[in-house]
Amino acid sequence: MMHISQPSVSRLIADLERVVGFSLFLRSGRGLTPTVEARAFYKGVEGMFVGVDRLEELARAIGTTRSGVIRIGTIQSIATIELPKAVNTIYRRLPEIGFMIQSRNTPAILDAVQMHQLDIGVVGRQPPYDGVEVLFEITAPYVCLMPEAHELADGSGLVDLEILAETEEFAAYGGAFPDSMMSMESSLAQKIRNRSRLSATNMPVAAALVRETGVLAIADPFSAEQAVLMGGVVFRPIKQDLRYHVSIIAPGRDRLSRAALEFVDVLSGQLSKRVRDIQRYGPPRHS
Repeated sequence: MMHISQPSVSRLIADLERVVGFSLFLRSGRGLTPTVEARAFYKGVEGMFVGVDRLEELARAIGTTRSGVIRIGTIQSIATIELPKAVNTIYRRLPEIGFMIQSRNTPAILDAVQMHQLDIGVVGRQPPYDGVEVLFEITAPYVCLMPEAHELADGSGLVDLEILAETEEFAAYGGAFPDSMMSMESSLAQKIRNRSRLSATNMPVAAALVRETGVLAIADPFSAEQAVLMGGVVFRPIKQDLRYHVSIIAPGRDRLSRAALEFVDVLSGQLSKRVRDIQRYGPPRHS
């Protein structure tokens, strides 16, 4: 239509991006998708009703300010430590940005992201997810949460749930141990269920039960860190390979502002570091 070659178009796009100071397209495979900033710039150009001076002013405004609100839904295990750290980084880096944060369960977050009620979701169930784009995913090993006074609390190395299930009592979740979520062998899950007189629907309550009653609980490392900071409990790595899944999702990468994408990068880095720390686990009293 323009009677010029594809390399010339690519060069013109690159030149324009260099002039305006922000990316116009997200490149995925052989396709191009306009960025949020490109769509805002296009609205200023559309119809040719705006003079060149106004376009330059608009480009400067889009490139230098990143105002707006990032709407985030998060599962509880990420809500009180990792998420606030990431928010603080962007909060201080970009004074124009606001945040709206909601703590929900994974199904509710998925629904809200699919309906574009949230920009970003942090969920705790293994993919795939329908109707959203996964921006980041990672798995982390579960750990065993125990009271500080427990005889195993000062030990090192891995604890074996098969052995513990013979003598110890456990706090379960919602009346049944989540063996399907953890990929736990059914025989071990049944043993732990048989040793569970206590049940909680979330990790803070389970940690409080561990602290007060002396029972054990199996926890994801993010929730375990929260519990340790509250005091009275420690955690040990376990022999069984039980994996906790965390994903960051969005309606689509192309629908996120530059600030929201920066937030995703920061949170992804923090979660990756936390998992590396757990995998190099040393002393049980983690802080």
